[in-house]
Amino acid sequence: MSTPAAHQWKFARTGGLDQVVLSSADDLLHLRDLDQKLWTALSCPVSGLELDEATLKLIDTDNDARVRVPEILAAIAWLAPRLRDLSVILQPSAVCDPAELNTATPEGAAIAAAADRLQKLLPPGALLDIPAIATARAAFAASPLNGDGVITPETAADPRLQRLLADIIATSAPVPDLSGKPGVNQPALDAFLDAVTARAAWLASATPDKLPLGPATRPALDALLAVRAKINDFFARRRLADYDPRALDALNRDAAAYLPLLAREITPGDDALRPLPLAQITPGNTTLPLAAGLNPAWTAPVAAFLDATVTPLLGPGKTALSEDEWLRLNTTLAPFETWLASQPAPHLATLGDDRLREIASTAANDRQTLAALIAADAALEPERRSFEDLERLLRYRRDLRLLLANFVNFSDFYDPARTAVFQTGTLYFDTRACDLCIRVDDPAAHAPLAARSNTCVAYCDLKRQGLSMKIAAVFTQGDSDYLMPGRNGVFYDRLGRDWDATITRLIDNPISLRAAFWSPYKKFVRTLENLAAKRAAAADDNASASLNASAASAAAGQPAAPKKMDVGTVAALGVALGALTTALAAIATGIMRLHAWQLALVPAAVILLISLPSVFLAWLKLRQRTLGPLLDATGWAVNGRIKINIPLGASLTHRARLPEGSLRAAAADPFRPRHRLLKTTVLLALLASLAASALLWRHHLRDNPPPPPQQQQPAAGQPAAGQPAVSSPTP
Repeated sequence: MSTPAAHQWKFARTGGLDQVVLSSADDLLHLRDLDQKLWTALSCPVSGLELDEATLKLIDTDNDARVRVPEILAAIAWLAPRLRDLSVILQPSAVCDPAELNTATPEGAAIAAAADRLQKLLPPGALLDIPAIATARAAFAASPLNGDGVITPETAADPRLQRLLADIIATSAPVPDLSGKPGVNQPALDAFLDAVTARAAWLASATPDKLPLGPATRPALDALLAVRAKINDFFARRRLADYDPRALDALNRDAAAYLPLLAREITPGDDALRPLPLAQITPGNTTLPLAAGLNPAWTAPVAAFLDATVTPLLGPGKTALSEDEWLRLNTTLAPFETWLASQPAPHLATLGDDRLREIASTAANDRQTLAALIAADAALEPERRSFEDLERLLRYRRDLRLLLANFVNFSDFYDPARTAVFQTGTLYFDTRACDLCIRVDDPAAHAPLAARSNTCVAYCDLKRQGLSMKIAAVFTQGDSDYLMPGRNGVFYDRLGRDWDATITRLIDNPISLRAAFWSPYKKFVRTLENLAAKRAAAADDNASASLNASAASAAAGQPAAPKKMDVGTVAALGVALGALTTALAAIATGIMRLHAWQLALVPAAVILLISLPSVFLAWLKLRQRTLGPLLDATGWAVNGRIKINIPLGASLTHRARLPEGSLRAAAADPFRPRHRLLKTTVLLALLASLAASALLWRHHLRDNPPPPPQQQQPAAGQPAAGQPAVSSPTP
């Protein structure tokens, strides 16, 4: 036995779909209890809808660019304690009415206080709406203290503190302030001052043994590190040559290795020369030349090494460097290299050692002063939150009903007086106006799923004053004869702006039963036209070829060979003609056996035989038209089968009609083409044949009345019909 629902729901059946009706605050509060299988949609995209994207982003709490059922329920739960009557959202308004706020709850009281503060900042009589709140919030965010716990250099009045904040921002990952400017919060302040203190202590640990050249020690080490690997390579090659003199040629590189370099222009600093040895290995020479005989690509680095390292530590006049001297240089600079590798916060080196020591000397007092500024800014967070909540409330108050009417149910889509949020405008094309136009990003990706909707979809590129957009327009009335890529129309968006529209892709499906009725005849006419065009082209080619052949024969003085007809061709034509004659005779014999009233039905039967299959197939597809795949392809998750039946389709695409009371000129159109009479002729023939068959059938019954029913002969001993029975005498 099922448990009765805690809330009595009301449903309306629209378009063959049961949709829940939301008409009271209880309906909204109990939405959390409504089975999600009864929701019309389960998710929708944040962008591409005719609904303020800023509102949808507020509802999208997980920032995944999609709105889902739990997020809508969370929005309703957020509104409930802040409004006296939750049902007011069913009558949208973009203006704050203090009487609607629930001041009995802390949440409602905070928003009421924020509304009162902002109202006092506005001119007398100004409405407290979303633009006014946005302006007030922007002004509050631009103030030095704006409640986000982040301060900028402009927040501090002391120029010294302003410079300190600028240094923090320049050397750290900046924290964005509510105003959009880079700023500093408490963690960033603490991390910077702690790093400055540690680096200042490291600078103070520098002893004379670590700085053999004083301030020039760092350039000396940098110059040595620039050539260390190459000089180590030279002395290793030198030792290998001493080990085995046979390797001497290979160590100096064969002359063939230079051929690729000589095939182009080279410069002394060419990178292609850098892999070559630093200097040639020669027998008996154990030193590295520091000037002549060097690899041209390494001349400048070795010269810098000589000036910054060798001369200060080994004395002037050095032209060569032995391996022992090389090892002594590395040993001398090793303590400084080790100390340098242990430096904390290397990113602060850009400030300079003197600036670091200056900041470290006042770090304790500056930390306290700036922390107080950050705390004062953070103390305004409740006020900032209340302004944000007030804007959130007004956005929900204005837009939430619109979302519910296009998510929980599709009442806006089925209401002729409203427009759904996924309908982006109206396309005027081929004497029709299509209201079901959906914005798409990629028609190629949208089309495969949209084809499952069994609707006729025309994808259009829209352009307007440098702007562009793509839509999928659904045609639900008329025909698709002149829907083809390349044709142009005009599109009007929901703001009334006009766009140039060009069809780029078409999904062709039946549009109406009327179009399906005439479809076989149109296809037949097109087939005949194509065949005639092909035959004319072939005949023209044959005539041209024959003329050319005749001209060539005449020029050569030879008469053209007479054309001969193949015997097989003659036989085939005879067989085909005989078969055709036999078929026509059989048809004529069958027709002659019919009564006159039956003969009148033949044209109608032929017309119905041709058109009924097409109409039946179109009827099957029109019954299966649905909106779901069209929306699913744009990111929706449609839960119900949103059928587009024939009456609904007629309301989504409007055909051109003369205004009520219009007069048509009595004169006939002198330019009316005769082939336009085809439809009228077929219809008149159908009606005439039906009328004639009815009249002839009536005359047939009058001239040939049905015979009276035959009476059965009485059996032996039985009285005839209508005579009394005679009893037999008693013996």
